[in-house]
Amino acid sequence: MSPFKSCLAASLLATLFVWLPVAEAANDEVVVYSARQEHLIKPLFDLYEEKTGTRIRYTTGDAGQLLQRIQGEGRRTRADLLLTVDAGNLWQAAERGLLKAVDSPALRERVPEHLRDPEDQWFGLSLRVRTMVYHPDRVEEGELGSYADLADERWEGRLCLRSSRKVYNQSLVAIMIEEKGEERSEEIVRSWVDNLATDPFSSDTQVMEAILAGQCDVGLVNSYYYGRLQAREPDLPLRLHWADQDGAGVHVNISGGGVTRHAGNPEGAQALLEWLSSEEAQRLFGSMNFEYPANPEVPPDPQVALWGEFRQNPVNVRHAGERQRQAVMLMDRAGYR
Repeated sequence: MSPFKSCLAASLLATLFVWLPVAEAANDEVVVYSARQEHLIKPLFDLYEEKTGTRIRYTTGDAGQLLQRIQGEGRRTRADLLLTVDAGNLWQAAERGLLKAVDSPALRERVPEHLRDPEDQWFGLSLRVRTMVYHPDRVEEGELGSYADLADERWEGRLCLRSSRKVYNQSLVAIMIEEKGEERSEEIVRSWVDNLATDPFSSDTQVMEAILAGQCDVGLVNSYYYGRLQAREPDLPLRLHWADQDGAGVHVNISGGGVTRHAGNPEGAQALLEWLSSEEAQRLFGSMNFEYPANPEVPPDPQVALWGEFRQNPVNVRHAGERQRQAVMLMDRAGYR
């Protein structure tokens, strides 16, 4: 691509983002590119500004576009800190050389090993648990077990799933490949497809609505979607089942962040990232979106705590990125659309 076309592409890409005007970064200012929605990060940034006097400038956008933007900006990037959702996106950022390792005892202490990059380029800040949701009038708690159990023929015509095109399902299957191998994982996914009551839905909320409508009895969702629906409907009759508690543990994914390789203010970015892992910030993380704190010393929001305790799968979430391409190809072969 010619230099002119490269500049033009970068200019067009910039128009895709919601950008708050940014002056040249100073030591008392941190610039954040965030794939988390504004209403989920602004309260945190406002509190940090109030506590430290450090100004936070941020832009929000799609994770893939943000990675492309940082890569295109290169050494001239405005971003000091990248915040995004799904471990696969964080892994990709590190693989592309967009992040730098940070030496932070605080982050290593607060973020469990399986929720951070082995080379300390990114760290989980909140947990998203992908597990089973069911209607107790049609399913007994004891009938549910592992993700693989949903491949059993007794669930034929009773299972609802979200589209395989969403990264959350790709990450679940990627971790499955890491643990069970590609052949066994494909057998499971093919049987999921055989057991579907209807075509896959575009959202987790639609999966739950289908269960409520009697189209199916059980599905897979991120737990925070359940929390959102429960907040709107306090008498929601659905229940969560923590998958695989007699095996590897329930699948978890993360939102998280890392300091960019060419950050203008890497010290400020690291300080913000460390604060986001602190008890004060972690409590706010959880309460805003029904997520679980990544810091195990911080209890979840009271509503979330009512869902019960669970054991996490300890496999490092980086494999969600490493195996993502395999997972997408596997689901396509299995007819999971």
